[in-house]
Amino acid sequence: MHWVLDIAFDEDSNRARKGHGAANLAIIRHIALNLIEKEKTSRVGVKIKQLKAGWSNDYLLKIIGAI
Repeated sequence: MHWVLDIAFDEDSNRARKGHGAANLAIIRHIALNLIEKEKTSRVGVKIKQLKAGWSNDYLLKIIGAI
C-alpha cells in the first residue's frame, strides 16, 4: 500500500509537518485510494484513474458514487 501511495500520490515528498496536517492528509489519501480501487469500470492503474478523475467530472462522480 505504501508503494501505491508514494507512486500515485507522491506521498514521500509531502511537506506537511506541523500539527496534525500530515496525519490528516494521509487519511484523505487513504480514502481516495480506497475509492479509486473500488471503481471497477476502468481497468487501468491508480495513477491513470486519478488523472482521469481530474479531467472528467463524470468519472469523478462515478468514483465518489462508489461509496
